Amino acid sequence: MTKYAQDEFDQVPESADRQGVHRTIGAPVRPRLWPIMALGAAALVVGLIAFLILPRIGFAPATPPSSAASVSPGALPSESGGAEPSAEPSTTASTAPSGEQSPSTEPEPTDSAQAEPTEEPLAADKTQPVAIYNAAGIGGLAGQIGAVVQNDGWQLATVANWTGVPQQGSAIFYSGPEQRVNAEALSTLLNIPTVVENAEFQVPVAVLLGPGYN
Repeated sequence: MTKYAQDEFDQVPESADRQGVHRTIGAPVRPRLWPIMALGAAALVVGLIAFLILPRIGFAPATPPSSAASVSPGALPSESGGAEPSAEPSTTASTAPSGEQSPSTEPEPTDSAQAEPTEEPLAADKTQPVAIYNAAGIGGLAGQIGAVVQNDGWQLATVANWTGVPQQGSAIFYSGPEQRVNAEALSTLLNIPTVVENAEFQVPVAVLLGPGYN
């Protein structure tokens, strides 16, 4: 037994089919959506007006200057005032391996003596007649030198004493440029360094033995 007084719900007929107390379950309350839809439609209208009408009457959104976006980070000045070095690799670096050397394009020096053939000195023409004059005042000197010249293969023309102007030394005279080779050959043979071109003699080459020649 309970301490509360009985009420009408405690009096249940014994013959009744229903047991207990049953209450009618009402339908769930659904939220009303039309305020939310109305608010969304209003926001859409306001957005369209702002997108289509405001730009025409002079209201445009502020955009950052394009030059700020094109500045390269590598070109910004550093704290010391100079520009920071670029991190990009240099395009002038050699791509050849360090162990290999590029072939040299410079031509190798050539020996000028091998590139150009050397001209051989002209040989003396010993068939040219040679005259020998004694101006040293020593008897038989012209004959002795004539024998030396003839033994060397030369042709003798005149062997005699000198009757002209007294001479100060020995000399070899030749009649023209073509006889210079012959005069130089006789200069080496007789050890007479003075060689003079003179066409007054009647022979191609003349040897004049002056004082002091021995």
